[in-house]
Amino acid sequence: MLSPELIQQIRNIEIKAGHLVTEAIAGEYVSVFKGVGMEFEKVREYAPGDDIRSIDWNVTARMGTPYVKVFREERELTLMLLVDVSPSQAFGTTGKMKNEASAELAAILAFLATKNNDKVGLILFSDHVELYIPPKKGRAHVWRIIREVLTHKGKGKATNIREALDYLSKVCKRKTMSFLVSDFCADAYEKALNVVSRRHDLVCVKIEDQREKQLAPCGFLELLDAETGEHLVIDSNDLRLRKQFETLARREDESFAEMLRKKQIDLFKINTSESVVAPLVAYMHLRERRKRR
Repeated sequence: MLSPELIQQIRNIEIKAGHLVTEAIAGEYVSVFKGVGMEFEKVREYAPGDDIRSIDWNVTARMGTPYVKVFREERELTLMLLVDVSPSQAFGTTGKMKNEASAELAAILAFLATKNNDKVGLILFSDHVELYIPPKKGRAHVWRIIREVLTHKGKGKATNIREALDYLSKVCKRKTMSFLVSDFCADAYEKALNVVSRRHDLVCVKIEDQREKQLAPCGFLELLDAETGEHLVIDSNDLRLRKQFETLARREDESFAEMLRKKQIDLFKINTSESVVAPLVAYMHLRERRKRR
């Protein structure tokens, strides 16, 4: 049974997301993600003006004349949300937790999908897949997704992105538009990224808090790793320590971004102190510009 406070929190997020999904943003969603669900239909003989990149070289070699692949665009897009519910998501220093930012983003994406008559599904994961909601349509379905992201009590003690991606590959055989929402405090998932990104259109969304990048000078702090249980006491007034902390955080951030660039996987970031919508809209604009090149 949900408490009245939680029900109100869910409704507030739903109302906020509904207001944010304006006609302009909904139009951008259609424009940017149109064509993601492309299915092979047939081959036909090459005609002047056809894109040479669509040539089917196996058929061409067999027939002795150029043939091209013909694809059809599926009318419905399937949107999959893979959302991290590990212990590190219950963190925030600006009035909003990471899991609340994840819930807001999931709500907005789900509303966009529903407005375009697309299906949306959900995978919640920690060190294992904790919940799977198959893709469906409808406002009631969106409400359930928001509720589950916001209220699900994770049982895992760590983050296993590889298992979440492997699960996506098992349950979604056809191409999807997938958003992987996490702080990416995990190891050994690069191979799974390769596999999923070859079949699906995968976007990584990194949820961050400003105190994970920059320490405030406020004396001695006792830090607790929510996933390992490790304790550490530091003097945050130590300028050298703060600079080392910032340098390490920046290098890890750059390394992660570079790894995704090499794999040609898109990335945008959401900070708990900022709007969830602005980074999403900026990403859609970037993707639209890229399509026009």
